[in-house]
Amino acid sequence: MPNFDSSLVECFGFSHIIISALFNDSLARKLMSFKFPIGVATIYKPFFIIFFLYLCIFLYSCSPANFPTSTQSKVALEESKKENIIKNESSNTDTVKKEIITKKNNFVQEKFLKSKIQKNVTFIASTNENKNILEQFVNVIELAVYKKNFSNLQFEIKYYNNGTELKTFLDETNKSGKIFIGPLNSEDTKIVNSFCDEGAIFFSFSSQKKLANKCTYLVNFFPENEIREIFDFLPNNSKVAILYPENNYGYSINSIIDEIAEQSKSVIVNRASYKDDMSDVREAIKELGKYELRKYELNRQKKILATKKDAQSKQRLKKLEKFKTTKDLDFTHVIIADYGIRLLQVAPLLPYYDIDPNIVKFVGTGAWDDPAFFDEPSLQGSIFPGIEQEKRKDLLESYMNIYDKNLLRISTLPYDLIGLISYSLNENLSFFDFYTLLNSKNSRFSGIDGGFYFKENIIERDLDILEISNGFAKKIN
Repeated sequence: MPNFDSSLVECFGFSHIIISALFNDSLARKLMSFKFPIGVATIYKPFFIIFFLYLCIFLYSCSPANFPTSTQSKVALEESKKENIIKNESSNTDTVKKEIITKKNNFVQEKFLKSKIQKNVTFIASTNENKNILEQFVNVIELAVYKKNFSNLQFEIKYYNNGTELKTFLDETNKSGKIFIGPLNSEDTKIVNSFCDEGAIFFSFSSQKKLANKCTYLVNFFPENEIREIFDFLPNNSKVAILYPENNYGYSINSIIDEIAEQSKSVIVNRASYKDDMSDVREAIKELGKYELRKYELNRQKKILATKKDAQSKQRLKKLEKFKTTKDLDFTHVIIADYGIRLLQVAPLLPYYDIDPNIVKFVGTGAWDDPAFFDEPSLQGSIFPGIEQEKRKDLLESYMNIYDKNLLRISTLPYDLIGLISYSLNENLSFFDFYTLLNSKNSRFSGIDGGFYFKENIIERDLDILEISNGFAKKIN
């Protein structure tokens, strides 16, 4: 390459100038007279020294140099150009895109950057999944396409019996720009992660956050998102207690809550757990509220007042006879990390053991977002993170009218995905564009479960705080 060669010549020429200057400087310093002030050179130019200097320069300039071959020059120049392009904002767009996406995830190969998103989207699920959930997911996808008139989408449904069948199917599928909805479980999600370097994107419903990487995006109701919304809402200096079951869900809440609380202006002051079979739930609630201690303290006060004869003491004693314990609880809020029929069994036990919902605010998770809980007397005034049911009322009614069944809360998950995928096709996005859209910090997608986005390949939602009152859950924040 001429430019490369001229650069080398200039480089070596510059070296000669440096060497020549060095000799001249050295010679001048050598010939400095000790009789004159510093820096004043004497006029002393012996012929043999000048001759020797020119001879050295001549010999050095004629010495052989190891110039790169044309191939090496091309490679070096291309590498140099790539570095300059990445640093230059006005550089070639494709090269910049490649650099950005490769830095973020090393699974992306250059050949997939310009691939268009395939119109044929495949729903993949194991035949071993819950039949009701499986049926509803398929129905919801069908309903989303129909209601929103997504004519640009084509859906294929693929069921498999085991991981081997799933792997075989994926091996035989063109995955460049391909979107898969599924799998529904964690074990199969581990399998699809191995296909990320072939240009596919998977929207898995696994609840294991560690599986979110590369091309796999997790879509679920994650408790971290919900607990963070709760602590952001609580008043400053709130004192929080936690009551949770000894099962996967309860352990999950207990494992994440401390870190979230530490980043808030509230503090956790007590916690208690009960067995999954609920055999010791009463004891757990009594321990949480220090029931026996408060009962003992109330009885002590009653005995003292009983020995006094004045009217004020008698009036005070008469008032205390109405209570089982003192009301000096050491927490202002209690998070009950349970749901379903279990919640309807646990919640009434708290006021029974003198954890009064008029004094202590009961707090739930997103799993409370079910009208079945909204008429429970002990839960009136309770709060939880979620989205008002009014926003998905149309979907609930449409599903009932068409399929004659109630829509499961979890079945809203694939509904919002269809809109996102359809948008990518309407905009004719490339693989890179869609991938960038999903990972952008500024992206917000509208959905019936609230605005959502992806953070480190895990869905996050902008949730409201709802309060239960007379059969409804209304937004209060």
